[in-house]
Amino acid sequence: MSTAKRSVLAAFVAVTTLFFAWGFITSLIDPLIASVREIFGLSYTESMLTQFAFFTAYGVVSIPGAALIARLGYGRSIILSLLAMLAGCLFIPVATSLQQYALVLVALFVIASGITVLQVAANPLAAVLGVPERTHFRLTFSQAFNSLGTVLGPWLGSVLMLRGGVFDSQGGVAAAMRDASLRKIDTSFLIIAAMLAVLTVFIWRSRRLIESSAPPPAKTEDSVFSALTSRWAVLGAIAIFLYVGAEVSIGSNLIFLLHRPDVLNVSIADAGAMVPYYWGGAMVGRFIGSALLTRIKASGLLAVFAGINAALCLAVSLGTGQVAAGAAIGAGLFNSIMFPTMFTITLERSTASSAATSGLLCVAIIGGALLPPTTGYIADKSDIHLAFLLPMVAYVLICVFASGATRARIVNVEGTLETAAH
Repeated sequence: MSTAKRSVLAAFVAVTTLFFAWGFITSLIDPLIASVREIFGLSYTESMLTQFAFFTAYGVVSIPGAALIARLGYGRSIILSLLAMLAGCLFIPVATSLQQYALVLVALFVIASGITVLQVAANPLAAVLGVPERTHFRLTFSQAFNSLGTVLGPWLGSVLMLRGGVFDSQGGVAAAMRDASLRKIDTSFLIIAAMLAVLTVFIWRSRRLIESSAPPPAKTEDSVFSALTSRWAVLGAIAIFLYVGAEVSIGSNLIFLLHRPDVLNVSIADAGAMVPYYWGGAMVGRFIGSALLTRIKASGLLAVFAGINAALCLAVSLGTGQVAAGAAIGAGLFNSIMFPTMFTITLERSTASSAATSGLLCVAIIGGALLPPTTGYIADKSDIHLAFLLPMVAYVLICVFASGATRARIVNVEGTLETAAH
């Protein structure tokens, strides 16, 4: 292997560690939702504000984040975002010591703001660090390590946050039990802070390698708004919005669903311990999917997986017991290739620049802020089973998007037409 190829490979490894980090932190929110609901006595809708605070950052920070990357470059922007995430984690103990749910939401917004900048930088980096014909493979492979983080995150959160404290109470929640559970939240985020400190040092040492191996970031004037003129950039953003909203909605409600007497009737802690199976399915699916995408057209595989998940969500809404539990957990497997394939499918078909299109797609991740509270509202007003009809509709629309992409031609950023050959 030549020196240039080794440098690109090393840069790709460094970028992939970022995928793991934000996957770990993002999925830790699932057990946090169950924890704060018990600690603060919240409704389903109120507890889902954790996801609203977290994913709203994508809508607010993506555009200024792209401008930051254009000004500072990839390396320094990534380090700055990691420091912001570290600061947010360290603010969590302050919020819990004051027993203020609103301050917890502020801390989550700060953490997610740092993750947003990472996403804006890392998704295009993973796509370009190598030969063009392997773009789908590289981004899906990096997303597999993101999924590894999403498996370990809820596992750690369930062990630390969903046992003891308020979950040991048989009646009312005593102040001592509430304090004990709040300290468990502190411990979880202090562990993340330590992990982020180590990662920041690693990226600091790798920053020049990343900068030298990747094309320069987009110019500030290459605005995300220019992507709105491209039909496929807009369609891709809608698909990303629906997918992230559906994926997060299922993960956020999974503990409550499995805990129900008509499903598995297990404790909150035991239900939380099963959430990693949902995210683990996505991890396994991404490793398998990265291989399948070298042989199967990305849009076709996306259509099949989206259709299967629509059927699984329908099964959750109509079923009970192990059928409902298995369908909800199984959706993770077929979520696996959706985000990376939608991202690259859109980049290929958008007539706007890759930078502007990527920025618009990152803004669309705000779907994770809006759909989960909506499912929480449905659960409060009717039943948590019926809440799964919302992600079902999202997957049906994603299937329509994928079917349309199968028939569409690929357009490069200069506007010339190329032949689709995936």
